[in-house]
Order: sequence, then C-alpha cells, then structure tokens
Amino acid sequence: MHKFLLTLFLLSVPVPISALAHSGTDQDEKACTPDVQRFCRKLMDQGDFTILACLKENRPKLSNACRQVLVGHGQ
Repeated sequence: MHKFLLTLFLLSVPVPISALAHSGTDQDEKACTPDVQRFCRKLMDQGDFTILACLKENRPKLSNACRQVLVGHGQ
C-alpha cells in the first residue's frame, strides 16, 4: 500500500522530496485502504499504476475520504 501512495505522490504536481516526508501518507492510506480492498482487490498484484487506474475508474463509488486523497494529489 505504501507503494500505491508513493505512486499517487509521483503522479501529482512535482514537489520537493522534503515535502513528501511531511505529506500525511498514513492518513491517505487509511482513507483509501477500504476502497482499494473493495474495488481493486483482484488487481493488487498488478502494480501501483493499475491500482491508481482502478481507483480513478471507480471514482464515483469511492468514499469521500479517498476521493479527497486523489483530488489532493492531482488525480
């Protein structure tokens, strides 16, 4: 799951590496873990970009918290 969150950050607007260290990834992970398990479980072994694509594809069904994580990272 940490790889997934790193992917979110890398796909967002470029930020300095020091900013990534203070980005609240634990909260982001908690917000999206249930949605990843619900909608993308079968894809979890296919890599972070696949999971991100799955979340984007299921955006209307995502929890508000996970949608906000995606929006907050420019997705």
